[in-house]
Amino acid sequence: MKVVIWALCSVLLWVTQSLATPGILSSKHNMSSWGPGDVKALTEDRVCIFCHTPHNATPQTPLWNRSILEGVNYQLYESSTLTVTVGQPTGPSRLCLSCHDGTIGIGAVLSVSGGIVMTRELFGRSSLLGTDLRDDHPFSFSYSDALPFNPELHANLPEDLLTYPGGIIHCTTCHDAHDNSYGLFLAVNNQRSSLCTRCHNVQGWALSTHATSEATWNGSDPNFNPWPWNTKVEAENQRHTVADNGCENCHVSHHAGGQQRLLRYQAEENNCIRNCHNGQVGTTNIAAEFQKSSRHQPELATIGDGSGNAHDPTENAASMSVHVECQDCHDQHGVTNATAQAPIVNGRMRGVSGVDKAGSAVDEVQFEYEVCFKCHGSTDTVTPTVTRVLQTMNKRLVFDPSNPSLTPSFHPIVSVGRNSNMPSLPSRFVTSLNATSVIYCTDCHDNDKSTKVGGPGPNGPHGSQYSPILRQRYERQAGTQENFAAYALCYYCHDRDNILSDASFQKRSVGGGPGGPGGHSLHLMTGGGTSCSVCHDPHGVYDATHTTGDHTHLINFDTTVVGPVTGQTSPIFTDNGVFSGTCTLVCHGRVHDGSINYSYP
Repeated sequence: MKVVIWALCSVLLWVTQSLATPGILSSKHNMSSWGPGDVKALTEDRVCIFCHTPHNATPQTPLWNRSILEGVNYQLYESSTLTVTVGQPTGPSRLCLSCHDGTIGIGAVLSVSGGIVMTRELFGRSSLLGTDLRDDHPFSFSYSDALPFNPELHANLPEDLLTYPGGIIHCTTCHDAHDNSYGLFLAVNNQRSSLCTRCHNVQGWALSTHATSEATWNGSDPNFNPWPWNTKVEAENQRHTVADNGCENCHVSHHAGGQQRLLRYQAEENNCIRNCHNGQVGTTNIAAEFQKSSRHQPELATIGDGSGNAHDPTENAASMSVHVECQDCHDQHGVTNATAQAPIVNGRMRGVSGVDKAGSAVDEVQFEYEVCFKCHGSTDTVTPTVTRVLQTMNKRLVFDPSNPSLTPSFHPIVSVGRNSNMPSLPSRFVTSLNATSVIYCTDCHDNDKSTKVGGPGPNGPHGSQYSPILRQRYERQAGTQENFAAYALCYYCHDRDNILSDASFQKRSVGGGPGGPGGHSLHLMTGGGTSCSVCHDPHGVYDATHTTGDHTHLINFDTTVVGPVTGQTSPIFTDNGVFSGTCTLVCHGRVHDGSINYSYP
């Protein structure tokens, strides 16, 4: 009989070791005294005892060697994009938490009186989740219940992941406690987010830059390692490109800094610029752009700061509180390097929400200006840089092509402009421009080192030394002496030689007939110089009053320089036809009385 018992024990030992080899024996879940980790027993040399026992197990789960404490109240993951109700942890997840929530010691097993003495506990380690699970991927919920309300989940449960009756997701769906072959006890290899994408089917992801880029970390600053988990896994499981890290470039499953949507950092912009788009992984340094004097300010709103101004994927673009985050302009899951022609949105901004020219919210923009209109086309909150006769900061109204009486002139952002006679087009820099062209907002509002003007980049209105986030210098101060550098922004599209030749603005000589010093050259080059901005409103003019003269040709005077004549309430420009007009105003103390002397030509 003793021989039989001994033989059976030998077989059981062999089976146990076979099941534990090679996965658990060489992993940190081997917490025996001879295990490889630093959380282990002082003397206990059995491997399975920390979780399992053949006798006197916890009544809730067969063979489980740990207490399941009643009354533990876990704080659960919440998000505006979560489409299922997550309840308190149950089943296998609760078994995992009996170690990983820290409520009882690692050595507190049922089969050993007084427990097993350990070298240390999990406190201070990333493997300790605690009872606050708001920063952890949700579990103990039904995938099937979430599916009807979330179009970015695969229609069927992944066949090679462990799920439970009713489509319940538990810790053991993503983790295999007995096998650490893929690192972090993952159930499958997560190279290129293969584990994540078994459930998540995010629109546009497969062909996006973040899913395909082979960019690597240049190692220039070890304090900002973009992929710190590589230090926790064996070399064969390390991932060293943007594509290989996939979702984990921005997201983490546990201990998320930004709890909603499991972002690595609470400040949303840091998920983009802290580790990647600061020149260490991304080819250009976007982070540096946000240090410039004129810039967008994503740091002003943060998830969970209580301001109510943080970006949310579910927000209505037409009525959202004013804020700007990277995600307001870029769809990180669908961004590509695809180019486009104005006004079509390019791949870097494709997929984000916006506001169309009618003021309605759109889920996915077609045109670049619809992205800009989220902030600049539905509010008047931006402080004007110039005080003008007609002041409208809502650029959607300014660019509205539907009513010529309300918008007599505008730069061609939404549609072709009103003016069909533009002799200053094209310039030698942009030879394709003419009176039927359409341009982008970012043809003016751009980085001052943009590749589009011969700089090293990056491109886009992140920041500039020229206010308000202008690609090139544009002096607005009266008294600026004319030179190419002072008006580089204007002269990049409008031919300087043509402007100064007075092709479209000639001053009438006394007594009638064209002659004498020309209009543009006179104003720009004499008397210290009058800047383009004194007469022209660069976006366009919204005229709802029809009491301040004509506003064709972007005429909308700077009222700190130009004032009304006696008896008028505003300076007046009258359009007399092609290349012809009259001014009735006071400029630099000089009265332009609307007579023939102040008409052209």
